[in-house]
Amino acid sequence: MKHFLLSFIMIAALCTVEPLFAQQAATIVRESRNRIKVTTTQTRSRWVITKKNGSTTELRIKQFSKDDSTGLSRVVLEFEQPAKIAGTRFISMDTGKSGSNQWIYLPSLGKERRIAGSEGSKSFMETDFSYDDIASTDRNPDMDNHTILREENINGKACYVIESKPKDNSYQYSKMIQWIDKSNKVTHKIELYDKKGVHVKTLEILELKDIQGRLSATKTRMTTIGGGSTTINVEDLKYDVPISESVFSIAYLRTGKER
Repeated sequence: MKHFLLSFIMIAALCTVEPLFAQQAATIVRESRNRIKVTTTQTRSRWVITKKNGSTTELRIKQFSKDDSTGLSRVVLEFEQPAKIAGTRFISMDTGKSGSNQWIYLPSLGKERRIAGSEGSKSFMETDFSYDDIASTDRNPDMDNHTILREENINGKACYVIESKPKDNSYQYSKMIQWIDKSNKVTHKIELYDKKGVHVKTLEILELKDIQGRLSATKTRMTTIGGGSTTINVEDLKYDVPISESVFSIAYLRTGKER
């Protein structure tokens, strides 16, 4: 009887601890996503696309970010170089738990186009980032189930290694494994796995700088396993600069002009 009671207590304890670990993992991911508190973000960056054969292409991109009145994120990317795609504009608007709505304006077509949900896994402007990847920095942690796998050092930093699996099977990845700094909640690396569980991409933070009192990623690289990579070099970054609401609209997407 004593043995049975002890076994029952151990099972009950494990059933209690498991949800607590899941809750802790979700909290860590949420803290990592929300660690920089700002009203707006403006950047100018240089994207270097390196193909498998070593050839490179550079893009110059201006970015605006600002949450709406309910706290949902909005991002506008505007291409300045090369000349053949200058004036291309892209907008991603978070919808909460259901993901994001995205549109792209191509000067060559003279009109905007809605990005369908089925296109989320496609390459964004021939980079190693997909449309889903562009929106993933603001991905709602509640859209995934999180598990702490272990603790591990990366680049001399003690990290939680957390596995995140989407609750919705429509997402392009079956799981994401991220290394989150225990001391400051910076995400140093994310491994991305396709629907078959194959490791297909790795996102790495290569450089961090203090910008206006916030530890900010200024160099990031997305590598396609067995392929090339895209490195984002942030050359100018400003927080809390007023941005007109009109920037986050289809009208701005078409014209590039604030109302």
